[in-house]
Amino acid sequence: MFRISQFIRELTHPTPVGPRRLSGNCAPGPVVIWNLIRRCNLTCKHCYSISADTDFKGELSREEVFAVMNDLMACRVPVLILSGGEPLLRPDIFDIARHAKEMGFYTALSSNGTLIDAHNIDAIAAIGFDYVGISFDGIAATHDRFRRKEGAYAASLAGLRLCRERGLKVGVRYTMTEDNAHDLPALLQLVRDEKIDRFYFSHLNYAGRGNKNRSTDARHLTTRRAMDLLFDQCWEDHRAGRECDFTTGNQDADGAYFLYWVRSRFPERAEHIDAKLRQWGGNASGVNVANIDNLGAVHPDTMWWHVPLGNVRERPFSKIWSDPSNPLLARLREHPRRIGGRCGCCRYLAICNGSSRVRAEQDGGDVWSEDPACYLSDEEIAA
Repeated sequence: MFRISQFIRELTHPTPVGPRRLSGNCAPGPVVIWNLIRRCNLTCKHCYSISADTDFKGELSREEVFAVMNDLMACRVPVLILSGGEPLLRPDIFDIARHAKEMGFYTALSSNGTLIDAHNIDAIAAIGFDYVGISFDGIAATHDRFRRKEGAYAASLAGLRLCRERGLKVGVRYTMTEDNAHDLPALLQLVRDEKIDRFYFSHLNYAGRGNKNRSTDARHLTTRRAMDLLFDQCWEDHRAGRECDFTTGNQDADGAYFLYWVRSRFPERAEHIDAKLRQWGGNASGVNVANIDNLGAVHPDTMWWHVPLGNVRERPFSKIWSDPSNPLLARLREHPRRIGGRCGCCRYLAICNGSSRVRAEQDGGDVWSEDPACYLSDEEIAA
């Protein structure tokens, strides 16, 4: 994840450059995105878990979830993101969330928002989620088309507002393709008008239905324009004192592109930003981010469902995550990673760390080849 707002603040309030965070074990543990249920009331075009409105057999029981949470706490996992499918379809979601909060985890709810209504907002507010993220694919008809359900936009917006009105920190999540890029300006205006706390921009990753729909992935020029728009709005909000956290995900070349944006507007800060970007270090799949799916399988992140590292029913998460003999984890934890093609000779490899290895694998069959969605030119990345 690239935290745009954090780097924008460095332009006016620079902080000392520190060491890059090293992890990959349990000191401290990774952020865990936990797909507690695969069932969903929607069938979105880019769903990485290929969820559907049906029960999936073999999902972890509440007792199993609680036992895993004990191990995660011992592993010093700081954050649990409770996801799905649609997590609100799980009957014991509030028991699980309440227990996570009582244990001291930063506890987030990742929802499509359509099921947040007057019947459950009191329970959601009572949990005191540290963050509620709701997915939007655009405005009105665009969103409904991507979500494949008429009225989904209105229901999600109503759910977002209910959470905000109860004092919960809320965010909008958006995945851009060529089919919905035209709605990004309006969506950013919605975030500003509704005084939303966070905007998360995701590049399409080739996993689940996202892999089937990669022909609609945003072209490089479209991506550059979107990044310029995000950087500009984040800077404007920062200067105006508006509090909104802008982040991007699934394309760590955003860090290198941000450096170009800084060089053109704040050349006196470019050297400092370059150093802070190298401290950040780019893609953290299998390092500072982990995923547990609905059946208990552990993955380097949510886009790696086709590659299980182990299962918490058979072996504790802490043992799986800290296993030095796993070749995929060992390679992911190299920095910078050994990657071929354009990534291997890129001058910004230490900033980006090769970005999405899943996208490389799905596009060219080689996990360690270049990321095909990198939108920087050969001239820009030349060493």
